[in-house]
Amino acid sequence: MADLKPFPMNAWYAAAWCHEIKPELSARKICGKDIVLYRRADGQVTALEDACWHRLLPLSMGRLKGDEVVCGYHGLIFNSSGRCTYMPAQKTINPSACVRAYPVAEKHRLVWIWPGDPALADPATVPDFHWNDGTDWVGEGGTFYSLQCDYRLVIDNLMDLTHETYVHAESIGHDAITDTPLDVTHSGRTVTVTRWMIDIDAPPFWAKQLGKPGRADRWQIVYFQAPSVVAGDVGVALTGTGAPQGDRSQGVNGCFLAAITPETDKTCHYFWNFVRTFRKDDEQLTRNITRAHVNDGKGVYDQDHTVLEAQQRAIDNNPRMPFYNLNIDAGALWARRKIDEMLAGEQGVVQTQAAE
Repeated sequence: MADLKPFPMNAWYAAAWCHEIKPELSARKICGKDIVLYRRADGQVTALEDACWHRLLPLSMGRLKGDEVVCGYHGLIFNSSGRCTYMPAQKTINPSACVRAYPVAEKHRLVWIWPGDPALADPATVPDFHWNDGTDWVGEGGTFYSLQCDYRLVIDNLMDLTHETYVHAESIGHDAITDTPLDVTHSGRTVTVTRWMIDIDAPPFWAKQLGKPGRADRWQIVYFQAPSVVAGDVGVALTGTGAPQGDRSQGVNGCFLAAITPETDKTCHYFWNFVRTFRKDDEQLTRNITRAHVNDGKGVYDQDHTVLEAQQRAIDNNPRMPFYNLNIDAGALWARRKIDEMLAGEQGVVQTQAAE
């Protein structure tokens, strides 16, 4: 039976920010697959298997010649479809000489890769990440490449925001998060966790953004799209101004974004952003908010980074599954169930093919 991985293969995963991929070779590992990316002269992105057909040297160690990749070992050349177009010292090209080309889509300022069956890769199914487009919401994010933890631990972290009370106590944490019940809904491949905290003192970060005295209503509405995209609609408004009923005009609204891409069974790439709808023209505020999230180990996401990698080390040293669960884990448990449903569908196909 094929080696079964903890991540679905038939899905779109973020591979890079669009601005990162240029007319040069960039290596990534996605879902255990070594991939080399580059931008062609027509502006489109190519993603190829990062191993030469001949002796398996990573193609990312070679160079571009126009829109083709020249292997850095013996000079074989591959076009953007993965087909070999040149072999040294011979005119006849072996018809089997090719490397895999992966479906690519550029959307929401990210380059997305489909590592599974290319026949199933529909660009229309790229996850909804519209908050990241830089239009209605503004913000500049970044990436933790090769975060040393299972990608599902990041999803757990984002689907249960009670950790803010303890991990981020000096910025966005508040006892009201743990004291307020949450509501979980799910449908298809999505899960939504909703929490409204009414008539509270806003935590430091949000009080500063609100800039008005008085008690606040705070919301956390977290959307999960299987297998690995999370968007959190968050903010505060002055109490009694109608935010729970839909009028957020007396408040400030942000959204944390996460496109989490498995690298291996125990590492992942974490594409993050925090975007907002208030003071959108204030570039200094954008820089300040970015630093509040990632800042030499002291930002909010830095703190999560530290916790997640420590958690993975503890799992490796003390293996016991399943985890013990609390009521606060309802959103994370549903997210994992959606991932498991995708895995079960793919593994059922693998098992059927193996039996034939």
